Amino acid sequence: MKIAVIGVKGLPPKQGGIEHYCAEVYPRIVKQGHSVDLFARSSYTDCRWFENYDFQGVQVISLPSFDFRGIDAFITSALGAIAASGKQYDIIHFHALGPSLFTWLSRLTAKKAKIVVTCQGLDWQRAKWGNFSSRLILAGEQAAVRFAHGLIVVSKDLQSYFLQTYDRQTVYIPNAPANYAESDPNFAYGTSLGLIEGRYILFLGRLVPEKRPDLLIEAFCKLKPPGWKLVLAGGISDTKSYVSKLLDIIAENQEVLLAGELRGERLAEIVRGAGLFVLPSDVEGLPLAMLEAMREGISVMASDIPPHQQLLSEQRGVLFSAGNLDSCISCLDWAVNHPQELAIMAGNAQKYVELNYSWEQITAENLKLYKTLLNSSANIKTPESHSMKIPEVVSIRQTPIAVVVQKTVISEHATVSEK
Repeated sequence: MKIAVIGVKGLPPKQGGIEHYCAEVYPRIVKQGHSVDLFARSSYTDCRWFENYDFQGVQVISLPSFDFRGIDAFITSALGAIAASGKQYDIIHFHALGPSLFTWLSRLTAKKAKIVVTCQGLDWQRAKWGNFSSRLILAGEQAAVRFAHGLIVVSKDLQSYFLQTYDRQTVYIPNAPANYAESDPNFAYGTSLGLIEGRYILFLGRLVPEKRPDLLIEAFCKLKPPGWKLVLAGGISDTKSYVSKLLDIIAENQEVLLAGELRGERLAEIVRGAGLFVLPSDVEGLPLAMLEAMREGISVMASDIPPHQQLLSEQRGVLFSAGNLDSCISCLDWAVNHPQELAIMAGNAQKYVELNYSWEQITAENLKLYKTLLNSSANIKTPESHSMKIPEVVSIRQTPIAVVVQKTVISEHATVSEK
């Protein structure tokens, strides 16, 4: 098969779950005798426009991109859809909902190709986007429902969402944890940061409002667990003003450390040395960082949003009420004072991940879908317009803790059925 990939920043991965996902899946697909062209952003690859290079057998092609917040992904995805139309691809695979806005273009210009979309999360809910960008992403979601031959989701909650909202069947293929590098058994880097193994709480992820590092910082500063520190490790994603507010809070507490974006051996060391991994997000798809911590046997605490419940239910971790400061403080207090119970949960979680989340299986499921679509001549059957519930972004409050307010309306005139 000849496969085109659109909507990915580039490879090798620097940050972001989608890039890590593609770095695991597509080299494995290439090893099975298929070819993969991945259309990337030149702003991410630091390459000249249309320059291409090899990443573990995947051909990465740098397309023109521009450093405009919220627009870069759309421009490059449109160019990727145009570029893919000039070649005889069997599969054109879009990643994320924003880039999927251009699935119609691939359906129009690459009529022999099957269009696949992977939804890693409902990105229009993410607080970093303004109203205009959120509406474009939501339009991408609706385009994916209408034009994709195959729609992949990474969590059971997303599968329910597309079925209930659009009456659209999806294929559930979860994420899996990446393989960490070897790390220093002497914990030298952690020691240089003033950390003690097993005595710090770790937040790992982009410093964006919907992941709620602000809530965790506030809970930690109010609880002040003796002998513990809080480490925030992650990059910035169009959220400089938000991060500056976090820095003002951190400056007042010496037990909170901003480690920045960690990679390789340093990342592995800081994750493996943590006493507790906490992810307080309001919005997630299926978080790779949490899966990686679980695979490493690190105790996990998280907000009780559905994707986290899927991972941590049945005594695999601690769940607190999403967005609730008192609940976060209470659960944090319990966690740092019950290490034996946490260790049992961590063991349960480690076994669960080993049994259920494998990159080999994920690769096999992607290929199975590709082959099924290529062997099928049937058109997509999508729901009648009168039965569809179209989510609409109403407003976004640009506050330190931005909240996307949405409502569901019945659209009598929206048409997403295949004509």
